[in-house]
Amino acid sequence: MARQRVPEGPSPDPAVQKLRVRYAKRGRLRFSSSRDFQRALERALRRADVPMAFSAGFHPHPKISYANAAATGTASEAEYVEISVTRRVDPEAVRVALDAALPEGLDILEVVEAGAGALADRLQASDWRLEFGGLAVPVLRAAVDVLLTREQAQVTRMTKSGPRTFDVRAPIVAAAVSTHGEGRDCAILRLVVRHTTPAVRPDDILTALREIADLRPPRPPLVTRMAQGPLNTATVRVADPLAADEKVDGT
Repeated sequence: MARQRVPEGPSPDPAVQKLRVRYAKRGRLRFSSSRDFQRALERALRRADVPMAFSAGFHPHPKISYANAAATGTASEAEYVEISVTRRVDPEAVRVALDAALPEGLDILEVVEAGAGALADRLQASDWRLEFGGLAVPVLRAAVDVLLTREQAQVTRMTKSGPRTFDVRAPIVAAAVSTHGEGRDCAILRLVVRHTTPAVRPDDILTALREIADLRPPRPPLVTRMAQGPLNTATVRVADPLAADEKVDGT
C-alpha cells in the first residue's frame, strides 16, 4: 500500500527583518532557567504585539534564536536573542514594548536590526564579575595567582553524557582582583574568558581554585556576566556584539 502523503500546513508570512536583542537577568530572576525565559519571552512578544515570523507546518513556532545563555543562578547584563518579524518595525519601539511586557528583572536593554553574519560567531568571550562576600582580597589574590602560574588546570564536570575533564586555564585571557570599594570584607574577581567547547564557566574556575589553591570562600560568590561579544586581545576587552564591526583578536 502506498504511503499516504501528509498535506503541508499553510505557508507562513515571510520574515522581512531580523532583530538582535540584548537583555539582562537581575535580582531573583537570575534563578530563572533558559526554558523559563523562553516561555516568558514568547508570552511577552504576543502581549507586545510584535509581528513574529513563524515556521511552516502544522505546529508552527516563532522564529527565535537563543545564543549562549548564562547558567541558572547567574546574573547577566549581556544575554542575547534574535527574533524574525514579518513586517519592518522600529527596534526602539520593540524594546520599549517588550521590556514593559516582561517581569522586572528580565530587562530588555537594547534592540537593533541584525547585521551580516551570525550572532553566535560574534560571541567569542565573556567578561565575568564574581563578588565574594566575607572573603579578604589578599586571600583571593593569592589563589588566583596560583591558578595563573599554571600552564593547565584540569577540572571534571558532570555532563549529560557523563563526567568530562578539561582545562580551564587556557581560556582565561585576563584575571584581576579588587576590593568592593565600600570598606566591606568583600573581594571582586573580574575574568575575561574565551568561549571554548566545552564552555568554561565561572563555577569551573572556582573548582580549579579550590582544588589547586584550597580557596574555600564562606559562601558562594554572586556571579554576573558583564559582557559577551567579540574579543580584542590587544586591549583585552570584550566588545559589544550589536555594535558595528571592529578589529578583534588583535587583528
